[in-house]
Amino acid sequence: MRHLQDFDVVEAIIRAGSIRKAAEDMHITASALNRRINRFEEELGYEIFERLPRGVRLNPAGELVLHHIRAQRSDFARLQSQVADLSGVRRGHVSIACSQALLPYFLPDQIARYRKDHPGVTFSVKTRDRVEAEHDLSTFQSDIALVFEPQHMVDFEVILQIRQPIHVLMRADNPLAGQAELRLRDCLDQPYVAPSERYGVRVLMDAAVRRSTYRQIEPAVESESFDFMRHYILHENAIAFQFPIGLNMTGGQGYVARPLSTRDVAPGNLFLGQLRGRILPVASGRFLQQLASALQGHDL
Repeated sequence: MRHLQDFDVVEAIIRAGSIRKAAEDMHITASALNRRINRFEEELGYEIFERLPRGVRLNPAGELVLHHIRAQRSDFARLQSQVADLSGVRRGHVSIACSQALLPYFLPDQIARYRKDHPGVTFSVKTRDRVEAEHDLSTFQSDIALVFEPQHMVDFEVILQIRQPIHVLMRADNPLAGQAELRLRDCLDQPYVAPSERYGVRVLMDAAVRRSTYRQIEPAVESESFDFMRHYILHENAIAFQFPIGLNMTGGQGYVARPLSTRDVAPGNLFLGQLRGRILPVASGRFLQQLASALQGHDL
């Protein structure tokens, strides 16, 4: 396992930005750490760090080494998970990059269900937009991604795709609450809050106004938090826009939700996927299958 220890050294230097600071973090001398990294570079046949007056940074060869380190760690985690499965011990760690809409209800329910049967499995859940999620997959920082409208599909292997029409949130006493389906022009006549342009809901709305004679999207309040938007409409009696998978539709939340007509705004596409060609650790692979099964009931 000595190569894994060498990887620890490389990653420590990357985090610290200098050999001296990394040595302090590892409680060894800078000269000892420098010898270790020199030996690693000699075995590799190339230098991986560019020495600067105030520290070090990875050169192109070092970037390749960093990618290899992350791939090796992922493979080793998969091996540990498979060995644990052979012994009948359900262990492992699942890392998920997901859109905000999955955080309030869907993912907590799914993770709790999985851990009920496999309490030895741990999880990390990171809020990511479409571009960040695919980057996480390609750098092995996440095993699974669950995001709306990913922009770059080169490294993203789609396991499942479901449709989610945008819903309009409002108080029950809002003038629009009595309609079964809402038109975008009517919504734009109301005070409304909307997400920033990095989120799928806003991308779809902006695309809709570009294709029509509607005025531009000009929200009274703009936010990157869907939780904030859900709460804000209860104060001003404004409206907000969100995908239904992120809503509690059972009532008692203080708001009602009505679908936005797909004649005006196209539905969003929720993508469940992983890094193309990667064999996931056992725990992650099984949770991915559970998510795919559960999401099929949310396809609208």
